[in-house]
Amino acid sequence: MLQAWMTQSGINLHTIGVFSLIGVPYTIKFLWSPFMDRFVPPWLGRRRGWLIPVQLILLSGTVAMAFGSPVISLPLFAVLAFFVAFSSASQDIVIDAYRTDLLQEQERGAGAAVSVTAWRIGALVSGGAGLILADYLGWRNTYLLMAGLMLIGIVAALFAPEPDSRATAPRSMHEAVWGPFKDFFSRRHAVTLLAAIVLYKLGDAYAETLSTVFLLNLKFSLSDVGEINKVLGTIATITGAAIAGSLMVRLGLFRSLLYFGMLQLVSILSFMVLALAGKNYPLMTFAVAFEKLCGGMGTSAFFALLMSLCNRRFTATQYALLSSLASLGRVFVGPSSGYIVESVGWANFFLFSAVAALPGLVLLYMIRAEITGTSAAGRPAGSPG
Repeated sequence: MLQAWMTQSGINLHTIGVFSLIGVPYTIKFLWSPFMDRFVPPWLGRRRGWLIPVQLILLSGTVAMAFGSPVISLPLFAVLAFFVAFSSASQDIVIDAYRTDLLQEQERGAGAAVSVTAWRIGALVSGGAGLILADYLGWRNTYLLMAGLMLIGIVAALFAPEPDSRATAPRSMHEAVWGPFKDFFSRRHAVTLLAAIVLYKLGDAYAETLSTVFLLNLKFSLSDVGEINKVLGTIATITGAAIAGSLMVRLGLFRSLLYFGMLQLVSILSFMVLALAGKNYPLMTFAVAFEKLCGGMGTSAFFALLMSLCNRRFTATQYALLSSLASLGRVFVGPSSGYIVESVGWANFFLFSAVAALPGLVLLYMIRAEITGTSAAGRPAGSPG
């Protein structure tokens, strides 16, 4: 919704691209995640005790954005957006740790698919439905409605079960900060594995950074983008996640990552075809559905990979570190994406995005033994330390 709000307000493409830097908290959230591993709140347990306060802060930040405007004061609006991103990244820390601590090895594929499905339902409400509602209610009322919907998550956190883990919290902040790094880098090919994590979704990140702007520039309406790109896209993503959850049981983690990653690459090219063809509803429908279907499959496998790499003593920090590295592509491709589009055009931009997906797949293949071994043994996620 933020991209659409700024586009409708007449903000230029360069500024919209640079605005993606508000996502930096997703990249550096590992800096404060050790606190959530080390300290156990006196209410609701190690994970849920952090979740509810963070959700309340996120709700208040969204309300504040509702009363801001990119036209009246762009700097203040950027600060509010950054605050919401920081709160959202903190919520991610807790939810990711909760999911990883809760699921057993054999449940990761299906659990990752459920996670993708739930995330996409939220995206459907705040994205597709939000864009449609903004046409009738305006941006302020739409953002206030989205803030109110945060209450659902707060109630859910009150009734959710706390993970039953034998892992103990780190005994000191020193252990909470350095223990996760020591544990991770004790494995073979740790650096190559980190590079593969950073690059695996790079092409997808490029393709999606300005997807809303791309469709609006092709003269599709807000309702078109909401109904097709967001609503249909969400259905396709959920379908892809469900397919991935089923296939991962038979394919295993490595082959799922490789095959689904190749499909992601091919699906990006459908947007290149759309850019060459111009405004075309059937082609837009196919491109969105195909790209989101493959993206849902790749994301499910990727989530399962991150869960398999975590030690439950340091789940919050290790998952935050790994997912932060994965978001490097999404955050830092933003500022360059607008310039690339203006330099080479939309069609070549999507071709470039597809090529950007290749290095991650090559690195995955190079360390296939490490990924297969981690998945089979389950040591990092299952060990108490």
